[in-house]
Amino acid sequence: MKMASMPIAVIMQRRAVQHIWADESWAAVGVVPDRGELPRLQVLSASPERDYYLVSGLELELWTDENDGYYENVMAPESKIFVLWRMEEGRAMPVRASASYVEGTRMFDSGEQADGVTMPAEIYAWVAGYLREHYQPKPRRGRQHG
Repeated sequence: MKMASMPIAVIMQRRAVQHIWADESWAAVGVVPDRGELPRLQVLSASPERDYYLVSGLELELWTDENDGYYENVMAPESKIFVLWRMEEGRAMPVRASASYVEGTRMFDSGEQADGVTMPAEIYAWVAGYLREHYQPKPRRGRQHG
């Protein structure tokens, strides 16, 4: 069951590379809360070597069946937002984002393009507040003996 959602925007990067199989590399490099005033696509900077652009219109959703994944992520030394993206009209465009460590692992294992970016403090506080209200970690069990 969906418990909460927050509008976000993703900062994407295109970087020129000199490689036998590619001329450019794409990646999600940041996430920010979207207060609703952002255009769908906004170029932040552009040069032949590197472009940054902001893509809005995504929702970071919190679902009860992912609570363990949110907890693992919040407790990690560096919490992340996981972003799945696809090429659309010659540009990398984010299609989904998650604060769940488990869902992030599924994104990486799917064979699609995904990146983990540092979770901003405001989003961290939102996810941690959700966990305080809606999650109880499972008690640790001792070692199982055969």
